[in-house]
Amino acid sequence: MKLSEFQIAVEQEFGAAYGAVVVNDLALRGVGGRTAREALSDGVGAREVWLALCDAADVPEQRRHGVGRPTPEGSGSSI
Repeated sequence: MKLSEFQIAVEQEFGAAYGAVVVNDLALRGVGGRTAREALSDGVGAREVWLALCDAADVPEQRRHGVGRPTPEGSGSSI
């Protein structure tokens, strides 16, 4: 997961305003009690931080994987 995908995932799951609060203020057990912003700044991978954030915020499993990925343009079916 790229950092840009992490940012998209946070905004999609939490909204822009609340997402910023969650990233900056919520201590995440999965990354040593750091906030998402601190963990990312310390070099923890975006995917690991995203999953720790999901655990802390009780994000359902079906909304954890594959989110944040940009939709490729023209990826519609031509059947």
